[in-house]
Amino acid sequence: MSFIPSPAAPLDPPHPMRIVGLGASAGGLTALEQFLAHVPAHSGLAYVVVQHMDPNHKALLVELLQRSTTMPVIEATHLLRIDVNSVYVIPPNRDLTVVNGHLHLARPIQPRGMRLPVDVLFGSLARDQRELAVGVVLSGMGSDGTQGLQAIKAHGGLTLAQQPSSAQFDAMPSSAIKADSVDIVALASEMPARILAATAHGVTALAPAVGQLQGLAEILDLLREHSKHDLSPYKTSTLTRRVERRLSVHSLNSMHQYAEFVRQNPRELDLLFKEMLIGVTSFFRDPAVWDEMKEKVFPGLLKGATQGTPLRAWVAGCSTGEEAYSLAMVFRETADAMQLPPSVTLQIFATDLSADAITIARRGMYSAKVAADMSPERFARFFSPQGEGVAIAKDIRDMVLFAQHDVILDPPFTKLDLLSCRNLMIYFNAALQRRLIPLFHYSLKSGGTLLLGASETVGRASSLFTPLGAKSRLYRRDENPVHIRSVAFPINPHFPLRPTAQESLVSLPTPQAANLQVLADQVLLQEFAPPAVLVNEQGDIIYISGRTGRYLEPAAGKANWNIHAMARAGIRAQVGAALRRALQDNGPVELHGLKPEGDLQWTVDVTVKRIEEPNALAGMAMIVFREQFVSSAPVGQRHGAQEADDPAALEELTRANEEIRALRQEMRASAEELQASNEELQSTNEELQSANEELTTSKEEAQSMNEELQTINAELHSKLEDLAMAHSDMQNLLNSTDIATLFLDSALNVRRFTEQIKRIVHLRESDVGRPLSELASTLVYPDLHVDALETLRTLVASEKQIRTTDERWFTVRIMPYRTVSNVIQGVVITFVDITAAKILEARLRSA
Repeated sequence: MSFIPSPAAPLDPPHPMRIVGLGASAGGLTALEQFLAHVPAHSGLAYVVVQHMDPNHKALLVELLQRSTTMPVIEATHLLRIDVNSVYVIPPNRDLTVVNGHLHLARPIQPRGMRLPVDVLFGSLARDQRELAVGVVLSGMGSDGTQGLQAIKAHGGLTLAQQPSSAQFDAMPSSAIKADSVDIVALASEMPARILAATAHGVTALAPAVGQLQGLAEILDLLREHSKHDLSPYKTSTLTRRVERRLSVHSLNSMHQYAEFVRQNPRELDLLFKEMLIGVTSFFRDPAVWDEMKEKVFPGLLKGATQGTPLRAWVAGCSTGEEAYSLAMVFRETADAMQLPPSVTLQIFATDLSADAITIARRGMYSAKVAADMSPERFARFFSPQGEGVAIAKDIRDMVLFAQHDVILDPPFTKLDLLSCRNLMIYFNAALQRRLIPLFHYSLKSGGTLLLGASETVGRASSLFTPLGAKSRLYRRDENPVHIRSVAFPINPHFPLRPTAQESLVSLPTPQAANLQVLADQVLLQEFAPPAVLVNEQGDIIYISGRTGRYLEPAAGKANWNIHAMARAGIRAQVGAALRRALQDNGPVELHGLKPEGDLQWTVDVTVKRIEEPNALAGMAMIVFREQFVSSAPVGQRHGAQEADDPAALEELTRANEEIRALRQEMRASAEELQASNEELQSTNEELQSANEELTTSKEEAQSMNEELQTINAELHSKLEDLAMAHSDMQNLLNSTDIATLFLDSALNVRRFTEQIKRIVHLRESDVGRPLSELASTLVYPDLHVDALETLRTLVASEKQIRTTDERWFTVRIMPYRTVSNVIQGVVITFVDITAAKILEARLRSA
């Protein structure tokens, strides 16, 4: 069992900055917009957004998210300092991490289709922010983000996932929820309020006042009654920090309120107990320690090891098994380097208080990302791909025995050569630490080794252990005697010893008079009954009667009491075939004249019979051996004489030899065909395996591309909505001005026009694309086409007052059409009605 490590030093700022990591994939744009739309402008938090993106496509995410929030939305750059009340977005084809409050960008190491950028961000947040980190998983396909949330939760941070039913793609949030790595499940729009409520207390909001300590004791009593495990010997700071997380999740203000809450919600005690037991571990953590184990500890233990007697090791607080498997791998490497036989082994007992952690450890299945914790050679040797992860090698898995165990209450393992207890005692109070060190001394054999964590020592018990190095956390057991009464042996109060029953005298049985018939039957069986064996359907020998040494002998190697292995050469094949026939046909099978190998004077007749009664022996078979004496004349002479005197026998023998030769040829041909078929099947199997691997890779790449396309599609869809809105705005603007406008392209063909132009130029929707010169109008303006060409050539605007045939006047303004990038793509002609001004002008002139 292991707890969450606390920060190395307290943070100086009274209110340290919290960073919220947001991870999304397909369908995540909508969820991100809903989330940011409900974040207050001055929340006091910083937000880092990671979404699966096409590495070759310019992202629009910054522009699109800026519409949803008043906070600045910035594309992340390398070494950019993170400020509160700001949103930072990952750029395409980059991995984004947080280090010391700054953003770090790097090119992805994994090939496309296997990248997990959300896990990368969350893992860095867990390392940098520890209990201040906040991780949020939104809509997306796959399982990216699950391991990252587990890392954040392991360091005491806050984890959230979108309600799967509200996500467009629910795979990512569902994966995180199933992995039990989520504190809060909510809608995207509700998450900001839940985060602010959970973080409102601050990291050290609950001072260790007397009232709070009483409330903590009350909670620990409830936890002890529920789980049967006493956590009171652990450090108060560790326990308080774990309980504070649950207070933040439920927006409670005091320990007493939480105690009342768990009374009304007993399931919360299970969640709290799991919170207390979150393990932080990895393969080969602190590599220098494992190098020292390989160079100093194991060579000494192996030199004194006895073949056939395994070394014994105990890993206390093994969490999910990485520590125990690391120990097994280092042992195997050392044993192979010393060229020791396989009979020199190590039995590792790995224990933890968390049943969930033990279940994971027993499976021996881990993410492929564990390859980063070791050298490629070690990874290739001890791991093999399985499903979406990797599996530990069978020989390593067989070395470790996992069990749930409480080091405080349960008896220890003894007669150990090695005891590893790393980063467990730092969570115990001083009294418990002083109690465990003598217990560990008692558990180790003479010369045994104790391995502690980087922040742990043997304390006052320095007379019991000698360190192997100045900075080493490896200790060798000294021979200083420890009085047995000074060792505090764990006693589980929930499993008291059974009271000793009062001894009673047991009288010896009175010998009974021997039965003459039974004795006579035994003599007859021993002296006159033929040797026989009783076997089951598999040929295993159940009972032997008489002397069977002429027919049976123990097979070389491991003891194997089976008739097929013990029958002597010369009769083995015939007896095995007869046993199969007897069990199948339910009738006796008799064999005559069998000649055991090496015996020239005797032959043996064998009878095999299936047993039906009594019921206890039903289904078994009895094999009876009867010896027959062979005359002293040489076998060759007897056969020669018999064959010379009996031509029919000679002919029969010749025919039998020919049949045997034909059968041998057929068997040889069949064997060759089977060998060829086996080779073809092996080749086909290899091809199918290769194709399966290629299809798996293609599937992962296709899924990744599908997620990226979903993201691009959502961005483009949002952009199209913006363009449609802009088009509507422009159309309404033009209509509201009540000015007739005609848009022409570079060839002076109609591109677009407003409704007002129809009163001057006869246009319909089908006229788009027609040249200006072909349009009929009421304008008395024969030079309109010439002036438009001149404006297009000189880029100088033209303005004239033109009369129409129905006595109206318009100011005709011809201007170049400029794009946003300052490119000329035609002209714009506007017609402003000035008829009223002309009439007024005429009246003034006449006046």
